[in-house]
Amino acid sequence: MKRAHAQQMDVIEATNAYEAWMGRHLSIVKPDLAFKHATLTEDAFVFLRGTFYRWCQLWPTVCDHLVDAPVVPSIGDLHIENFGTWRDAEGRLVWGVNDVDEACRLPYTNDLVRLAASATLAARHGKLDRTARDLCDAVLDGYTAAIDAQGRPFVLAERRQWLRQLALNRLRDPVTFWPKFDALPRARGDIPYNLLRAALPDPRLPFRVVRRVAGVGSLGRPRLAALAEWRGARIAREAKRWLPSGAVWATGRSSIGMSGALLLARAVRTPDPYLQIHDDWIVRRLAPDCSRIELVDLPRVRDEERLLRAMGAETANFHVVHARAAIRADLKRRNRRWLEGAAGDMAAATEKDWRRWVRRDR
Repeated sequence: MKRAHAQQMDVIEATNAYEAWMGRHLSIVKPDLAFKHATLTEDAFVFLRGTFYRWCQLWPTVCDHLVDAPVVPSIGDLHIENFGTWRDAEGRLVWGVNDVDEACRLPYTNDLVRLAASATLAARHGKLDRTARDLCDAVLDGYTAAIDAQGRPFVLAERRQWLRQLALNRLRDPVTFWPKFDALPRARGDIPYNLLRAALPDPRLPFRVVRRVAGVGSLGRPRLAALAEWRGARIAREAKRWLPSGAVWATGRSSIGMSGALLLARAVRTPDPYLQIHDDWIVRRLAPDCSRIELVDLPRVRDEERLLRAMGAETANFHVVHARAAIRADLKRRNRRWLEGAAGDMAAATEKDWRRWVRRDR
C-alpha cells in the first residue's frame, strides 16, 4: 500500500483494508472480530487500543515534526494497559511491557507519543484522575531518567515495593482469576497441540483447550488456552496467532517489521521464561500474577504519576541499547512540552476517528 493512498482513507475504509490484509495471513475468528467492532464504540481510549494499524497511518502526518527522530526497534502498540507481570527463572515477580505483537522499527518518539496519548485519552474519559500535562510529564521524566541510567529491569523484590502492591491486589487473586476460564468453550479447528503440550511442566499432563477472548487489538486472531491441573493446583498456557505488525500494512514495507522475540531479547529486561514466539504462534504462561494489568485491576488509591514514570522508564528499557546517544541528543533539542503537544494532537485525531466509527452504521 502506498502511503499517499493510505492518507486518503477514512477509518472505515482503513479498517476494511486492514482486515482484508489480516485475512490473507490467518483464519479470522469472525465472532471475535464482530465483538471488537462493538467494543471500539466504548470510548476513544478503547478505540486507540484496538486500532494500531490506523495510528500508523495518522502518526507520520499528524506528528510530521517527530518522524526524523532516531529509529529504534519499537513496541509499536504501546499504551497504559500494555503492562503486566510475570515470574522470572528465579521465581521473582517482574513488571513491564506485556505485549510485543506489533513490534516494528519506528522513531523512538512513536512509542512515547502513543503511551502519552493513551494516558491523555484515559484522563479525558475518567479512567485516570491526573491532568494530561502531569501524565505526559511523568512519562517523559521516567523515559529520560532511564535513558540516562542506561535502563533497569523492574524486578519487584527488595525494590519497587509500591509497584508490587499495585500488581498484587485482590482483583488478581486466584479465587477471582481461575473461574473466568471455566465457562470458556472448547476450541476447534487449528490448534497447536504440540506447542501447548511442550509449554506445560509435564508433557504427559492431560489438558483441555478452550477458545479465549481477550484484549482489543488482537481480537479476530485465534487465541487459545490449555487448562490443566498440576500437583494440586490449576495451570494454563495461552497460544495466540502471530500476525505481522500493523506498521507493515500501513507502510507496505516489510523492512519496518521487527521480530517480537528479538525485541524482547535485546531489551534491558528480566525475561519471562515461558514466553515463546515460534511457528506463527505466541505461547505464554497465564496465572493471576502472570497477566496484563488493566486499569480496572488497579486499586482505587494509586499514585498515577509515579506509575506513568515507571511506564516511561520501561519504554526506555526497549530503546536504550540501540541508540542511547542519539536519543539523548534528540531529547535535548526538543522543548519541554513536545510530548504533551504531540499526545494531544494524536488524541484529537483518534477521537475524530472514534466519532466516525460510532456513526458508521447510521
